[in-house]
Amino acid sequence: MIDYAPFYARIANSPLKEWLQTLPADVARWQADQLHGDFRSWEKVLGLLPEATASTVDFKNQVKIGASEDLSAGDHAKLAGLLKQFMPWRKGPFDLFGLKIDTEWRSDWKWDRVLPHIDNLANRHVLDIGCGSGYHLWRMKGAGAAMAVGIDPSQLFVMQFKAIQKYAPSALAQDVELLPLGVDDLPKLEIFDTVFSMGVLYHRRSPIDFLTSCRDQLRRGGQLVLETLVVEGDEHQVLVPEDRYAQMRNVWFLPSTQALCLWLRRTGFKDIEVVDINRTSVEEQRATEWMENKSLNDFLDPNDATKTIEGYPAPLRAVITARKI
Repeated sequence: MIDYAPFYARIANSPLKEWLQTLPADVARWQADQLHGDFRSWEKVLGLLPEATASTVDFKNQVKIGASEDLSAGDHAKLAGLLKQFMPWRKGPFDLFGLKIDTEWRSDWKWDRVLPHIDNLANRHVLDIGCGSGYHLWRMKGAGAAMAVGIDPSQLFVMQFKAIQKYAPSALAQDVELLPLGVDDLPKLEIFDTVFSMGVLYHRRSPIDFLTSCRDQLRRGGQLVLETLVVEGDEHQVLVPEDRYAQMRNVWFLPSTQALCLWLRRTGFKDIEVVDINRTSVEEQRATEWMENKSLNDFLDPNDATKTIEGYPAPLRAVITARKI
């Protein structure tokens, strides 16, 4: 079972210390439920990963740990074979000792769009809600965050994160953690300087409650960085798919940027800015040898790439920043 005691000790003398009133019990409940599926097998795979010490690390420009010569040829092959057992790899890319994990999403492209518009992360305590395998957590640490904490209850994402964390130098790894929690598990903490939520809002049945939860994690004046699917239109335009959207069943609300700004004002945010709008391309989201399932190209109308296969507008993503009142 994954041991989170070092993380609890790490935050005991930090601004996050109040979280210890609920966090260990919440994580323990999640762990007690992991008796089904592939989790136990994945834990064994995690334990078989070869030992290695990284001679170089770069989280500022990419997520790159180690050089090829840090591992023997045999351990290179072993590492690749074991990490393939954690497929599909969706968020990345990662470079481990020269092994390129080419993920479905070019999450580095998203980070490049977001970075110019966020507060300086130096010495900040940062929360990433719905962080996936944690790619952006490492980039946040590379941007100077004192601590980058992500939450995501997916078993596979937890395992992928732990595989990367294993090879990060301890001085850095202790400040980056993925906790197996959902947003509904968070108490009203009001302690984080910056809260990121990227690619989550449209999966929530109640977007207003979700935005309120994001606000409740921020200190006064803290920054929310929200990235989500949107549609074109005025402040009254919101798309609610009949069934699937781009073959995803769990898509509920796609607002216009103007509607989203209104939601943010209603939930206690100010200084709201739409800082980026980007049409998702098949170069940014695609199948790879590390994610062999169907991807965006399969979800668009083959005769009209401006529409999804269901006839809705093709994915358009916006980045909005706001500050807690």
